[in-house]
Amino acid sequence: MFGVPPGEIALLVLGILASGVVTGLLAGLFGIGGGAVIVPVLYEVFRILGVPDEVRMQLCVGTSLAIIVPTNIRSYLTHRAKGAVDHQVVKTWVVPALVGVAIGSIVAAFAPSAVFRLAFVVMAAVIAFKLLFGRDSWRVADEFPAQPAMSGFGLLVGLSSSLMGVSGGSVSNMIQTLYGRTIHQAVATSAGLGVPLSIAGTFGYILAGLPHWSLLPPLSIGFVSLIGVVVMAPVSSLTAPYGARLAHALPRRRLEIGFAIFLLVVCVRFLWSLVG
Repeated sequence: MFGVPPGEIALLVLGILASGVVTGLLAGLFGIGGGAVIVPVLYEVFRILGVPDEVRMQLCVGTSLAIIVPTNIRSYLTHRAKGAVDHQVVKTWVVPALVGVAIGSIVAAFAPSAVFRLAFVVMAAVIAFKLLFGRDSWRVADEFPAQPAMSGFGLLVGLSSSLMGVSGGSVSNMIQTLYGRTIHQAVATSAGLGVPLSIAGTFGYILAGLPHWSLLPPLSIGFVSLIGVVVMAPVSSLTAPYGARLAHALPRRRLEIGFAIFLLVVCVRFLWSLVG
């Protein structure tokens, strides 16, 4: 099942390395942890390698969460050095967000792969819509609401993180900007929240995948592929600080449009896999 020619393996490794560079830049630039790029890339890699459909998407999500741990840490440290992280928001959201991660991990242990592809499509489409048509002037209010709304936001961020294989930054950014935070503040705070979420999500997916060991490729621990982590994580971690610096220096519109188009293409790909 995994007898892929060495030349093809080499091409796949090069593809993962290239996507690792993009992943790190996106993590720092958009505060998304790069999972929105990692998951679709790994999905095609694991499809070519013959990973069964029943566990393929869960393996992509779990591996993505593991990969973005060092990326999130480096991105957070860079933003913290600039004094842009709102640690009060991080403290308010972190517990309900971790509950959301736990719920997603439980779903991973029992739900079919189609659930994760559909969740990715829904959330990626929302993110793409916001990138294409959103305006900085969009506001719900100038200040965050009181409890229990804030805990609800944290739960949503954690659940999206766990189901989509991201650090929750995309949802977190939207919530924060709708409540008057600048995009730079939102990105920095999302990077801080992403550190505990990606770590917890990684352990959750390891545990969720243990009963499915017979369907997983070699060198996998639960729903985490060590090959994917070893190849992609160092590259994305090294490039994350450059993305974080770009976030404070460059106009973002063209990058937002390009990323939105990429997400829409991924949505079409996953929808096709659901009906095909």
